[in-house]
Order: sequence, then structure tokens, then C-alpha cells
Amino acid sequence: MALDPAIKEGAPVGYDDHPIHSEPGALPPEVQAPLAPFQGREPDAPKWFTDAIAKAPERSFVTSLGTKLEVLTWGEVGKPGLLLAHGNSAHADWWSFIAPFLAEDYRVASMSLAGMGASDWRDSYAFQDFAEDAEAVAQATGLYEGGRKPIYIGHSFGGSQVFFAAALHPERMHAAILVDTGFGGPPPGSEEAKRFEARNIPTIDRANKVYPDVKSALARFRFMPPQAAGNLFVADFIARRSLKSAPLPDGGEGFTWRFDPGMWNKLDRSVMMGMTADGPPKVTLPLAHIYGDRSVVMSRRKGGQPSPLPENILEIAIPDSAHHIMVDQPLALIAALRALLSVWPS
Repeated sequence: MALDPAIKEGAPVGYDDHPIHSEPGALPPEVQAPLAPFQGREPDAPKWFTDAIAKAPERSFVTSLGTKLEVLTWGEVGKPGLLLAHGNSAHADWWSFIAPFLAEDYRVASMSLAGMGASDWRDSYAFQDFAEDAEAVAQATGLYEGGRKPIYIGHSFGGSQVFFAAALHPERMHAAILVDTGFGGPPPGSEEAKRFEARNIPTIDRANKVYPDVKSALARFRFMPPQAAGNLFVADFIARRSLKSAPLPDGGEGFTWRFDPGMWNKLDRSVMMGMTADGPPKVTLPLAHIYGDRSVVMSRRKGGQPSPLPENILEIAIPDSAHHIMVDQPLALIAALRALLSVWPS
């Protein structure tokens, strides 16, 4: 199956949700601005989706390393625990239409990583700190109360955090599921690397743009890595919850994105790099990977890009899905997770 139209020679693609700049016209309209045609209106959504989001989570904050972290929870304390982690620049509500289907059998917590969603920003970010944050959330939300350690599930950048947490602290989790997770960037010195470096513009002192209204902000929403939105009602739900109010330069209130624009440049990879200095880190607990069959993450791995994932990892392909599976094929992702969790790990 062909990749998304954005994934072509010379197109700005990005890695691991790394924000990139793209000039108008560099991407197809359905990739560059998928919500613009709606002019601020909400797309029609099917009943399964409206029913799912109607099962509103309990919203709270957990403090870790002096940082307040946004946490959403579903299901009863005492059931086996699931901890959900989102991709970079995203937030806990990326799981809000998935988690209710898991909460029938599990105590589920979805966290906004530090610097994202409604969680506090930090002066610096680190893989080991994300691992400590996950443990703090798991403890505070009762994920250990079901008689076993929680299972971690992470998408994209969140999946890489889950992977390295599993390598650092296997004693903290029962198993780990990665959802379309890649590692690293383009091969050093390659033409793609040069294009990527040139288009990478986030900096610590570059604030997110403030838009005059929600309509204007939604018109600029797009996914990273770039892809068309498989289900526009999902994209709209995610986009609206990616915004917060902010003062306009000339006075009055507008809207801006909730994530820290300097997160990537403030990310300390030293511990992670140390773990991979002598090869991929060993993960001793059960590990599974669910991926989209036309994901750019997987196409790079199939093209020979190194991956720390073990060769014998259990993998499940979701048909007709790019990187953001919960947007392209949410019901297939729900079915895959429920089926996997019902029999695995044995």
C-alpha cells in the first residue's frame, strides 16, 4: 500500500513527532491543514465516538519532580492497571476515545507528559525524568492496586519513553506495548538529514503563535510527522484540546498551542545515549509493538534504519493506517489492544 502523499522525495517529514517547518504548498491541503475546510465547525462524528467521549474521565494532577502533571483516569481502582502515554506535542486526551473501551476491564490512567497538555513546563526534559513521572502517576492513580504491576502503553515519542522506562526500571511494569514507535532521526550526512536540519525551527525562546480565535487555530492544525487525517472528527477533537487561551500581542485574548515549543531543544538524551552505547538496551519484560502498515516510521525501519527493538518482538500491523493509528483506525486499535491484553502476556 502506498504511503501518505506527504511522504515523498523532498517533502518535510520529521522524525519522532519532531516539529518541522513547512512552507505553504509544500504539503497537500489534506495534510497541511486538514480542518481548514470546516471553518471552525465540528465534523460529524459516529455514535461510537460520541458515546466514548461522553464517558468523561476524572481529571486531576499528580506532582512529580516538582512538576504538576495532568492525569485522566477511567475504571475502578482494584482492576489491573494500564498507563497510557502520548506522542510529542500531544496530550492525555489523545487517548480519551480509546480508554473507555479498556476501562471495562482495567483501571486506566492517561498522562500528559511534562511540557505538554496541561502539565507544567520544565527548564529541561530527560528520559529518566519521564520514567519517574510515569511511576509517580501509576502510584497516585492506583494502577498497582489490581494485584499486579501496570502495563504501559505508549504511542510514538511516548512509546520511546515506555521502551526506555522498561529498560531502566523493568521492576515497575508487568509488560509494555508500543504503538507505532520509532527511534532517532535520518542517517547522519544524508540528503534527508540536511533537509530535516534546515526545516527544524523550534527554539527555546520561540513562543507558539497566538491566534485570534479557535477557528484560525484549527485551520493551522496538522500532524507530526505529516499525514492526512484518516478520521477528521478525531483530528478535530484532538486539536480543540490542544489549545489554551493566551494574550494577543495587541491586547485581548486569543488561543495558542499547549505544548512547550522548546521541549525538543531542552531534551537531555545523555542517559538514553549511555544505555545504547554498546548496542540496543535489553528489555527483559514482555514487549509488543502495534504499527500502521503505511507508517513512515515502519518504512524507515524496513529501509534499514537501526532500531533498538528486539528481533523477536511481538508485532501487530493495523491495515490502512499511517503513524497516528488512533486517528486513522481507532476501532482497529481498540480491538487490537483488547485482544492482545486478553491473552498476553501469558
